[in-house]
Amino acid sequence: MKKIGILGSGTWGTALANLLTGIGHQVTLWSKFPHEKDALEKNLTHPNLPGVKLNSKIYFSTEIVESVRDQDIIVFATPSVFVRETALLACPFLSGEQIIVTVAKGIEEGTLLTTSEAIRDTLKEKNLPIVALSGPTHAEEVALELPSCIVAACEDLKYAEIIQNVFYSSKCLRVYTNQDILGVEICGALKNIIAIATGMSDGLGYGDNAKAALITRGLREIICIGLAMGANVETFSGLTGIGDIVVTATSAQSRNYQAGYLLGQGYSLQETLAKVGMVVEGLNCLKAAIALEKKYDLSLPIIDSVYRIVEGKMAVREAVSALFARKKQNEINFY
Repeated sequence: MKKIGILGSGTWGTALANLLTGIGHQVTLWSKFPHEKDALEKNLTHPNLPGVKLNSKIYFSTEIVESVRDQDIIVFATPSVFVRETALLACPFLSGEQIIVTVAKGIEEGTLLTTSEAIRDTLKEKNLPIVALSGPTHAEEVALELPSCIVAACEDLKYAEIIQNVFYSSKCLRVYTNQDILGVEICGALKNIIAIATGMSDGLGYGDNAKAALITRGLREIICIGLAMGANVETFSGLTGIGDIVVTATSAQSRNYQAGYLLGQGYSLQETLAKVGMVVEGLNCLKAAIALEKKYDLSLPIIDSVYRIVEGKMAVREAVSALFARKKQNEINFY
C-alpha cells in the first residue's frame, strides 16, 4: 500500500482517487476550494462523473500540507495552467523520498516547458523524480472501471516501473512504461488542438473522411514538433500518440472535441467555454504550439488554422478553404 496525495479534484483527479483507493492505497484528494471539498465529502459523487459513487475511504482535504507531507507519491491533477502555482504551494512540504506524477497535459506559454519540466523548474532544489502518466483515458471511463491502458513515462525507468505497479489494476487499468517522457508529454498536450479541429469538422457537418484526414495530418504536425525537440518517433505510434489522438479527437466525451464542435456550429469562443463548462486544455496550449512552430521553423497548417479561428482572425469555413488551397506536396514530409 502507498500513501498518495492527489492535487486537484477535477474529473481526472477524482477518478484516479477512486481507482487507487479501490486498489488498496491510502489516498488524500486535495481541492483548493472548501465548497468543492465539502460537496465531494458529503455526497461521495462528482458533478461531472455521473453514475460514479466515490469510495468512502478517500480522505478529502483543502490543506496542502496534509495532502503532500508524508505521502509516498504526489499526483499533480490540476489543469496545466495551474501546475506551477500548485507546485509552489506543495514545495515546502516535499521530501527527497517522494515521487511526483503529473497527469496534466499542456505546454507552458512563454517558457514552452512541458508540465513535468515546469514542475521540475519550480521545485529546483528538491530534485525529485517526475513521472508523466498519460494515454487514451477518459476520466469518466476510468471512474466507471471500464478497461483502459495508460503509459507511465520517465527517463529513469525505475520510477516509471514503480508507478506502473502502483497504478495497475487487474480489473480495469493496464499500465505500460516509456522512457521518452518528452514525446509522451508533447503528444498529450498537442493532440488536444487536433481534437478541436475534428470537432470543428463535425460541427460543420463534414464526414468521416475529413475527420480521418485531420487526425492523420494532425499527427504529422505533432511528430514535426516532437522530432524537432528531440522526442523518439516511436512514441507517436503508441498509446500516448495515435491512441490519445483517436480517443480525444473522435469522442463527444472530450471537452476539446466539444469546444471544436460548438465553434464549428458558429458559437463564439465565450459561448463555447460557457457551454463546455470545464477547462479546454487545447485552447490553453495554442499560443505555445505556435511559438514552437516559429522556434523550429515548421509548417503546421492545421494548428495554425485552429489558432487563427480561436483568435478571431479567420472563420471556420474560410480556414477549410485555405487548407485545401495549399500547394501540392508529398505526404511523407515531416519538415
